Formats: sequence, C-alpha cells, structure tokens
Amino acid sequence: MRRLPFAAAVTGVLCSGFAAAADPDSCSKVRLSDVGWTDIQATTATASVVLTALGYRPEVKQLSIPVTLASLKNNDIDVFLGNWMPSMTADIKDYTAEGSIETVSKNLDGAGYGLVVPNYVAEGGVKTLTDLGKFKDKFGGKIYGIEAGNDGNRIILDMLGKAENNLAGFELVESSEAGMLTQAEQAMKGNQWIVFLGWTPHPVMGEMKITYLDGMGDSGFGAATVHTNVRKGYLQKCPNVGKFISNLKFDLSMENTMMDAILKGGNANDVAKDWLKANPDAAAKWLDGVTTFDGGDASAAVKAALK
Repeated sequence: MRRLPFAAAVTGVLCSGFAAAADPDSCSKVRLSDVGWTDIQATTATASVVLTALGYRPEVKQLSIPVTLASLKNNDIDVFLGNWMPSMTADIKDYTAEGSIETVSKNLDGAGYGLVVPNYVAEGGVKTLTDLGKFKDKFGGKIYGIEAGNDGNRIILDMLGKAENNLAGFELVESSEAGMLTQAEQAMKGNQWIVFLGWTPHPVMGEMKITYLDGMGDSGFGAATVHTNVRKGYLQKCPNVGKFISNLKFDLSMENTMMDAILKGGNANDVAKDWLKANPDAAAKWLDGVTTFDGGDASAAVKAALK
C-alpha cells in the first residue's frame, strides 16, 4: 500500500524537473514561404530567428504566390507572412472560401501598393490611371512590374485588358524587384518618364520622389494591410508555435530599416538578428503565451540566443 504514494511522489519530482513539450514532435519543423519580396524576406527571417531560439527548426522556401497558396492547401507549407490585401483577394479567395487556408492575423498596417510615377511626371499631367494613355509615347508604351505570377502584375495585366483604362498599346515588363528598381532609378536620373509598381514599406521607394496614381477603382491597389496565413488546422495541431505566429505584428519603421540592410547585401537572418539585438523588447508581445518547444521560458531563450 505504501508503494503507490512513493511512486506518485517520484513522478511528481520528475515532472517538476522536466517541462513537457509545448507542441508535438511533428511541429518541430516550421515551413515558411518567402515570395522573394524584401519586406517578406525581412519578416520571415525575423520569425525564423525567434523560432530557432525557441527550439524549432524553421525551413524557408522561396516560392511564387500561386505556388505558395497551393502549397498551403496541400500541407506542404505551414506559414505565409505576406498576404497583401486587398491586392491578393482574387488569388486567395477560393482557398479561404473552402477553408484550406486560414488567415490568422493582420501583421502590418499602413502599407500601400499601386502604380507610381516620378513627381515630375505627375506634375506633367499624369495623376490618374487613365492619364497614362495620353502620354503613351513618352512612357514607351511600358509599365514596369516585378516577377511573373505576383498579384501586382496580375492586376496590371487586368487593367491593360480594359478599354476604359485608356491603356491600349501598353505592355507589362516583368522583372525582379531589384531589376525594376534599377530601371526606375536610371530613368529618374535622366528625368525620363516611367511608370512602375510601387509599395510601402520600402526603403528605396520610400526615399524616391514618386506619386501614387489615382483611379484604381476596386483593383486592389491603394492602401493595404498585410496578413498572416497558415494551412488548415495548423493552430490546433501546433498551438504553441501557432500562438507565436498569431502574435506577430510588425511596423513600417522596423521593416524599412531591415529592408534597407537586406537591399544593401545583408543576409536576411543576420539582419533580423541584428535588429532584434538592437531592439531587445520588440519580441515581448510576440512571446505572450508562448514557451520554447520543450516547454521552457521563451523570453529567456530568445535573450540567450541573441547574446
């Protein structure tokens, strides 16, 4: 009869000495998509650095938007921090309607997205979308976008197909973010006319003297917010890391600072770690209600990892 309380006492000691894992082993790897945009490189790297400190194994894959969304549906990706809205409404609506992709939080306010021209072009008479057609020759009939398959290019192509936009004879030039920016900077140095895809936050475009065009209607261009997506059921299957992912909130100042360093050649993870070291209190809200993978003190683990 005395063996039962003794065994219970031993069990209690063992339990007090070893914390229970916060998530099942299947959640130790966290698969994130990076669509190649500098802002998403920055936020994804920040999440990865903290996840590593918490004892998880982040795995970042660079995928296009269509592949990212399909991968979330197919359970090949767990997390995507770059759901720009409303511009990606058409891309994601079918997935959210069927429930295969879940939107868990808004991680950035105050963003912007749309077609921009240099201020001198706006002063020359181009202030709305339909104004572009009045000066087709000065623009060379070109609108500069970024990589094929992204939501911004899709919106531009849709605009080109509508007669009411007065864009007959224009073509979309698809490139990388860096390629588009190089084209824009060269044109602006020569005071040439150019129209391209712009967004905020962005350290380079934030310093450019540019004007966002009006008259975008319900295209998805204009004021924007960025949201966090996960695969169906992820928060329930991996509640601890799910809580961390849901807590993630960023701001324009943070992203601009990190994006600037990345665009100057910095490794995204190194940039994220440096920023977190310089802003030691930033992760506090992200870690609210979160433990390490093995159930330990999340704040202590992150502080230790950043020393």
